[in-house]
Amino acid sequence: MNAPTTLRRVERVRHELKRRDLTVRAVETLTPHFRRITLTDDSLSDFVSASFDDHIKLFVGDARRDYTPRSFDNAARELVIEFALHGDGPAAEWAARATPGDSLAIGGPKGSLIVPLDYDWHLLAGDETAFPAVARRLEELPAGAQAIVVLKAADAADRRVFASAADVGLTWVSTDDELLDAVRALSLPEGDGYAWCAGEAACMAALRRELVEVKGHPGESIRAAAYWKRGAQGHHENL
Repeated sequence: MNAPTTLRRVERVRHELKRRDLTVRAVETLTPHFRRITLTDDSLSDFVSASFDDHIKLFVGDARRDYTPRSFDNAARELVIEFALHGDGPAAEWAARATPGDSLAIGGPKGSLIVPLDYDWHLLAGDETAFPAVARRLEELPAGAQAIVVLKAADAADRRVFASAADVGLTWVSTDDELLDAVRALSLPEGDGYAWCAGEAACMAALRRELVEVKGHPGESIRAAAYWKRGAQGHHENL
């Protein structure tokens, strides 16, 4: 069993809940199933996102969907969101056909869970829906940090390089079962680590059980989120 982790203060902060009506400034195709969309409006001058796994509400017709703010620039009044184009959800459909000049309303984020950067190691695991948060976290980690990353991309063409100053070990898999197997095969490093996982609900629940109940990783040092659930629409849940 891995050495016990010291309890760290993971800080929860609240933000003023605000709706913003944004305009598409630019659209970029990253890989066959990912589009990066840059949105703009003067209301972004006070936009706040304090954690890599924050989520904002996107209002698309009558639907509301949660997405990660990939990056933002208050001075430039810009917000970047990366969309996985798998499935036929309203937000993915909107993103697939978005062009400069289109409109999108957002709300939030209403809060952030701030995870310190100075853990001895960081485990990041998930499927395609986790890519924006993983990319943002890897960019945040300083030189000397250790990151263990296990990601699922059903289409190998969606596998990409993530920029980071940290020491990153990245494993790619193709299915949820392979994702679970890869995490099961890990020997967690010694020291004080934090595990972050996001993806399909059943897979993330199993992954959390593996880390906490089998590997003995402390429950206060893990965040597992169901970003979606098979057979459900608009599902988002912290496990």
